[in-house]
Amino acid sequence: MFFPYGDNIKLYIEGGSHDEKIEMLLKGFPKGLKIDEEFLSTFMARRAPGQNEWSTKRKEADKPVFLSGLKNGVTTGEDISAVIYNSNQHSSDYSTVGRIPRPSHADYTAIMKYGKNVDLRGGGHYSGRLTSLICVAGALAMQYLNEKGIDIFAHIYSIGGISDKPFNMISVGLSEKTALCGSDFPVLDEKTGEEMKRKIKFAKENMDSVGGVIECAVCNAPIGLGEHMFKGTEGKIASMMFSIPAIKGIEFGNGFECANLFGSENNDPFYYDGEKVITKTNNCGGILGGMTNGMPIIFRVAIKPTPSIGIEQDTVDLEEKKNIKYQIKGRHDPCIVPRAVPVVEAAAAIAILDMMLEEV
Repeated sequence: MFFPYGDNIKLYIEGGSHDEKIEMLLKGFPKGLKIDEEFLSTFMARRAPGQNEWSTKRKEADKPVFLSGLKNGVTTGEDISAVIYNSNQHSSDYSTVGRIPRPSHADYTAIMKYGKNVDLRGGGHYSGRLTSLICVAGALAMQYLNEKGIDIFAHIYSIGGISDKPFNMISVGLSEKTALCGSDFPVLDEKTGEEMKRKIKFAKENMDSVGGVIECAVCNAPIGLGEHMFKGTEGKIASMMFSIPAIKGIEFGNGFECANLFGSENNDPFYYDGEKVITKTNNCGGILGGMTNGMPIIFRVAIKPTPSIGIEQDTVDLEEKKNIKYQIKGRHDPCIVPRAVPVVEAAAAIAILDMMLEEV
């Protein structure tokens, strides 16, 4: 097993994109949760490949098989072990990656660290394929959190510079969650969504790819989750987010925009709404001093363009030690953003659950 995520739960993931199976071990998950199999199946389908024109043609069921930790569909408090079997690999497409590193992949660094025989088929251990297991653990976490009244949902904030309507950082909630529920292209503005799809189609037709941004909301988290410094909420969420291979940046609240403001513009004034203390704005994204303040937790993550593109690129041949031109083969997403939305939700749920268990 590789290094785990978590202090109170421990999530281990291992296996490679073209191995027989990939595996998850989740330690410390609370007992007594009745698993909603329909929710789990629907959630996994949102990430699964091969379902539409903006995803890879590789088809995988992404159906987890639980080996331990459940009895009659209820968590026992023991370690939860699950596997997903791979069934649609084209390993021959990756016959040269041990000596010809693909630009912006982990090939070069993996070869330098582990040697030329490291398994890089389909991206190997560094593939987004492994995020399917994040979704398994995250779906369980989301169900547990839902029973506590905590909702987590996300949407496509932008693709290729085309932006959706942003979440209202003060009042985001059930209406947005309902509008996005079940969509394989989750946006708040359908017209903008169609523009995004055209951008993806353009990239695909030109053997290219395009990136984007996902915005996520955590609603109804209790006040005081997290700690200062090394156990701050931002750090806990960010650490989990950067386990998703395509993510290159994260911001909370108004993020980098705060650098352009005066303190008088950026501060979030407090006021009483009946007996409840809330803020008039939410530039902090629901977090102060590393701790949740009761407002919605809002963050955005940047997703890089899929590095596997059909356009000829410059790279090197490590065996012949020369510069070459190289064209990547295989089946790849022209835009990973839509399939990454449930992965971001799952990763957020794992982070929040880990902090919730600190408080128990």
